[in-house]
Amino acid sequence: MNAADTFSLTHEDAQAIDDCWNRIGIHGDKSCPLLSEHIHCRNCAVYSAAATRLLDRYALQQEDRGQVSTVAESEVKTRSLLMFRLGEEWLGLATRSLVEVAPMQAIHSLPHQRSRALLGVANVRGALVACLSLVELLGLDGTGSVASGTRVMPRMLIIAAHGGPVVVPVDEVDGIHAIDENILEAASRSGTQASAKYTRGVLQFKGRSLRWLDEEQLLSAVTRSLT
Repeated sequence: MNAADTFSLTHEDAQAIDDCWNRIGIHGDKSCPLLSEHIHCRNCAVYSAAATRLLDRYALQQEDRGQVSTVAESEVKTRSLLMFRLGEEWLGLATRSLVEVAPMQAIHSLPHQRSRALLGVANVRGALVACLSLVELLGLDGTGSVASGTRVMPRMLIIAAHGGPVVVPVDEVDGIHAIDENILEAASRSGTQASAKYTRGVLQFKGRSLRWLDEEQLLSAVTRSLT
């Protein structure tokens, strides 16, 4: 399943679920008779039920996924990584796992969270998408200071998990960079990643220590957090 196919699942969900919050609720014409009672759609049982259905979808997709054969990629000399920051740590994730980088959205918590890493759901162009904490998954310290005078724009990464797209908030995005395969191989062989979760290696980039994430291990952890 590629990133485009994965993200299309959110639109299928949006069609299958009566997204009344977009029609008559807080994001619509506000004509819903329950709005005066609940103040905001996220306090309504209909919205919570839609979010629960979304999370159930991840579990069902994982069950139906089965074994998919992978075609060996031809040798390339560089690999594209998205560089981003969580707290004081810089990380790199293969772009093949990335659907898009999006502006920050409000995260709505759920009444019965399934894991500590699950922050809730976010509304991405009218579709509810599960929101996870990479800080929690990776066991990081999410606090960090930014140099004074530096303008930082937090973002949300939409990544292609096995059961459907998920969003993860990050503190800063540096961009996508092509890294020499030889550098990545050397980082992987160095053994510096032994004590770090879901990490293939650590390399130096732009004067920073960059943690190169193992996308397969990370996506498997994401799926476990949702199911």
